[in-house]
Amino acid sequence: MKRLELMLPPPLVAGLAALIMWVLARQGPVLELAIPVRLSLAILMTLSGLAVALAGVVSFHRAETTVNPFMPEKSTALVSSGIYRFSRNPMYLGMLLVLLAWALWLTAPLALVGPALFVIWITRFQIIPEERALRARFGPEFDAYCRRVRRWI
Repeated sequence: MKRLELMLPPPLVAGLAALIMWVLARQGPVLELAIPVRLSLAILMTLSGLAVALAGVVSFHRAETTVNPFMPEKSTALVSSGIYRFSRNPMYLGMLLVLLAWALWLTAPLALVGPALFVIWITRFQIIPEERALRARFGPEFDAYCRRVRRWI
């Protein structure tokens, strides 16, 4: 299992989850929700997700540290300001919000399997290895940050 760590780009994982959601949505029941309401809510949630993810990227760039998800050990700064005061993983949280928007658009309860799989995969194979690298790099400062700020929200 360790060889799966930091192996897939998180946007690819989100894309695969979205594909799984689409396939599952075609297999089960669909809830009735008027298209204007569904569209409005899905757009609002998508924009929120993109804003959260972008805020994470901007914070990393301001701190002049890497956003490369494959090399967390190359981090030059522990970012704990901006959006990182509320979530240790706003980029992944943003992707999750976009997947939830997709589930809302699909209006199929089975589609919610996709966001759940995304959270499980990203936590186990991306976040936990990143946290291990950050703990090795920043030590007690990272531990204190983890006590103050939740992993997702």
